[in-house]
Amino acid sequence: MLLHEKLKGYQLILASQSPRREMLMKQLGLQFDIIPLSIDESYPKELLLEQVPEYLAKKKAEPFVKNIQDKQIVVTSDTVVILYNELLGKPKNKKEAKKLLHKLSGQTHEVISGVCITTKHGQVSKSVSSKVSFKPLSDEEIDYYIEKFEPLDKAGAYGVQEWIGYVAIERIDGSYSNIVGLPTATIYEMLKEVAG
Repeated sequence: MLLHEKLKGYQLILASQSPRREMLMKQLGLQFDIIPLSIDESYPKELLLEQVPEYLAKKKAEPFVKNIQDKQIVVTSDTVVILYNELLGKPKNKKEAKKLLHKLSGQTHEVISGVCITTKHGQVSKSVSSKVSFKPLSDEEIDYYIEKFEPLDKAGAYGVQEWIGYVAIERIDGSYSNIVGLPTATIYEMLKEVAG
């Protein structure tokens, strides 16, 4: 039985403000409601960097845990970019975006998404990792991207699905949708399990 058939009778909720996560969920052929969610994205300093996205995905689910109804399923997710044991978050301004893109230029970095699925009967969570190799970027290319696109709402200051992804990415190891912001194959399997 296909997932959308298994989910009949359930209310699927995507708790996210990300238009990219919404688009990816739609491409799975699923009906869902969106609840925009904004949380404090701090995490314990002793946490390993690769554990941060799963920790934050669970943290995003906390507001739903108490009041979740029997036939509701809540999906939360967080994505981080890691380069040489440094977590590259969302840039606060264009100057910071430029600095981040200079760091990524000519390097291979890791993109990790944490996914959490919450129901009245419990919670399952997973992390998915992809590696992305950038060619060296010129100042002109970085400036063009920052001016023409929207790097400020993206971890690592770039969107793989935008111009920079087409001209700068030499190699991807792992899930492409994970780099966009939601590992769809993993979500699909997790939801199949939960809808059992």
